[in-house]
Amino acid sequence: MHDFSDLLRPEAVYEGIAAAHKKALFAQLALAAETLGFDGKLTAERLAAREKIGSTGFGGGVAIPHARLPGLGAVSGIFMRLAQPIEFDAVDTLPVDLVFTLLSPVDAGAEHLKALARVSRRLRDRTFLAKLRGAGSPDALYALFTADAARDAA
Repeated sequence: MHDFSDLLRPEAVYEGIAAAHKKALFAQLALAAETLGFDGKLTAERLAAREKIGSTGFGGGVAIPHARLPGLGAVSGIFMRLAQPIEFDAVDTLPVDLVFTLLSPVDAGAEHLKALARVSRRLRDRTFLAKLRGAGSPDALYALFTADAARDAA
């Protein structure tokens, strides 16, 4: 299942985001979290705390920062395509330009891990990554993530 409509809302997809480093990226993610009704400051703090455990940059220019937040009803995603790649201490040492952030309820044990695995599997697909990098708008990016749902509805 490649449809991400259960994790990602159209208003949680951004492109052309300017961030010079991780801290600036987490500040941008905090703003995005606030537009979704989440606590932005806590989001940035939890993402930074998780990142101290180890980098969430898993290679190929992709990072999947994730955190657990109180008060969330379900696992939610925020996707950002950065204007310029940033250093992220990724396993392959490549800078990151595609960031899929997962925010989960504090008690979402298995649900959090399943969502993380789903996102990770999808973002390992080089053809899909090329499409994400070539998409011209947030709407086009969202359509790529939800293409299976649209195809099934047709």
